Amino acid sequence: MIELKNLDKTFRHIHAVDHVTAQIQSGMVFGLVGSNGAGKSTLMRLISGILRPDSGEVLVDEQPVYENGPVKSEICFLSDSPYFFSTADTIRMREYYAMCYPNFDRRLFDSLIKKFRLEPNRKISTFSKGMKKQLSLLLGLCSQTRYLLCDETFDGLDPVVRQAVKSLFASEMMKRDFTPVISSHNLRELEDICDSVGLLHKGKFLLTRDLDQIKCTICKLQCVIPDRSREQQLIRSLHILKLERSGSLLTLTVRGDRGEVLRTAEASEPLFAEVLPLTLEEIFISETEVAGYDIKDFIY
Repeated sequence: MIELKNLDKTFRHIHAVDHVTAQIQSGMVFGLVGSNGAGKSTLMRLISGILRPDSGEVLVDEQPVYENGPVKSEICFLSDSPYFFSTADTIRMREYYAMCYPNFDRRLFDSLIKKFRLEPNRKISTFSKGMKKQLSLLLGLCSQTRYLLCDETFDGLDPVVRQAVKSLFASEMMKRDFTPVISSHNLRELEDICDSVGLLHKGKFLLTRDLDQIKCTICKLQCVIPDRSREQQLIRSLHILKLERSGSLLTLTVRGDRGEVLRTAEASEPLFAEVLPLTLEEIFISETEVAGYDIKDFIY
């Protein structure tokens, strides 16, 4: 398990991570989402022990991670911009990772680069962006670390490769103690693979929860209530994150149990009422709007 305890990091006047406390459970896929500049990359570098926190601490399996070699050997961090030696080919990078990670699986790696059609003796500098991302992911998976931190690593992969990588993650989780932490702006992608999600904004977590639990506690209510007084009473009785009106149709983004929200709406004698689940992207927009990050700030 990864524990973040009052973690804080500042770069001059930029408060990148602001006293964050959270837990990432082992054996689950954790998705890290957030607004641009929210501190996701900084947080991943703190978890992997690359950066030292100004205050607070990161514990991995109850051990501090910073300057702790044995613990860091169980964490592989994949940057959003993969780094390879300037003249290296795939085999040379395989040997480098095998030197850094004692459990690196050469046989699995050689098998996977054949399946992904990555030429072993071709200079990596001649690879496309997507091919470099593929190679980075395969090196990370074959390192056989308990924790794999992927910072925007899925970006640049075509749909077939993304599905293949998801299958590889699932296979590794079935075979061994493996916990991927994935940062991405592609929320639809995370929705398919993640068990739990953390939403970061301005260096702080707005929420960290199981994805199913998040979807059960926030929903969209659409209703038509002819009696305006009853409509206003309904609005006052719900925990509303967002309100939209189109003619007589009222659309509310509401925090609360879906069944309870629908029962409350039906008590207002609507002509029509239904409760719809939200996608992860809609949840992200709703939660960040509450925190003051609104599309209107950009286009109006």
